[in-house]
Amino acid sequence: MYFRVFVLATALNFSAAPYFNLATAAWAAPANTLKEVFNQLSACLSSEAGADEGRRGAEMTLRFSLRRDGSLIGKPHITYSKLPKDESDKRRVMENIAVAMDRCLPVKITDGLGGAIAGRMMSYRFEWKGRETGI
Repeated sequence: MYFRVFVLATALNFSAAPYFNLATAAWAAPANTLKEVFNQLSACLSSEAGADEGRRGAEMTLRFSLRRDGSLIGKPHITYSKLPKDESDKRRVMENIAVAMDRCLPVKITDGLGGAIAGRMMSYRFEWKGRETGI
């Protein structure tokens, strides 16, 4: 069964790569390095947190730690934030981040990496770019 899913995933990766972000798929391979963990998080969180006009220019950095199975330990801590002035936009940013974290965790990681990162602090930065202006 696993082999069939892997073959299908490989076939989809080549045929649908321009259209879909396959890093968020349920059958993605477990991360074996920190770079792979952050690639998985970035692919999932950036698509989940989204952007609209009310969030342009907003930034937030979260500090958190994971268990050896990739699930979150406790609640993430906000270490930096630059949020919109409007209260409803602030609330939407915070809600989107909370929903994104819920949907994207636990991260799929190997047992070896899980043992190495369990309980260690990590940081992730959310950033919604402002509107780019031309010269």
